Amino acid sequence: MEIILASGSPRRAKLLQQMGLHFKIVKSGINEGKLEKPWTNGVQKLAKAKALAVSGASGQVVLGADTIVVHQNMVFGKPKNSEEAQKMLQALSGTVHEVMTGICVAKYAGNGKFDKIYQDVEVTKVYFRDLESKEIQAYIASGESQDKAGAYGIQGLGALLVDKIEGCYFNVVGLPLSRTMQLLRRCGIPILGR
Repeated sequence: MEIILASGSPRRAKLLQQMGLHFKIVKSGINEGKLEKPWTNGVQKLAKAKALAVSGASGQVVLGADTIVVHQNMVFGKPKNSEEAQKMLQALSGTVHEVMTGICVAKYAGNGKFDKIYQDVEVTKVYFRDLESKEIQAYIASGESQDKAGAYGIQGLGALLVDKIEGCYFNVVGLPLSRTMQLLRRCGIPILGR
């Protein structure tokens, strides 16, 4: 059974490939806009909106996800430019923040309806070490801070900014694999022989 990934994130696509899943990408077109509090509910609602905005053939399973960085009760999205990336990284330096990913898995029944909808959220604490200005500038110059919530990617050079994490590493990359597997199985997707 083919899965539809309602996301253009290359990181999520790579993680689904790592799980051995066959899927196609159909961007949802949902405007991420402003999230409502509590953030865990807001990110789940956005993931659900992304999944339900995409329809396929009857019986297909759609996966929607959204990841945010929350620091001192503020959401850090994707930086618009280098200056915004620098402000984010300076704020995260020497502190702890949370990465939250909302996940929604929905089985398409046809005629614009879904007969199964499951959703969840994963929260991981990320501890940044104290960063020097030169390090922040060099990281931004690498181009890696673009198109990433919180202006960093833990799977690349951004790993050098992190002292430690508490929780799921893959959540920080953009898709918590174990939790995603559990939701996909509930929709009948066989993973690891189940």
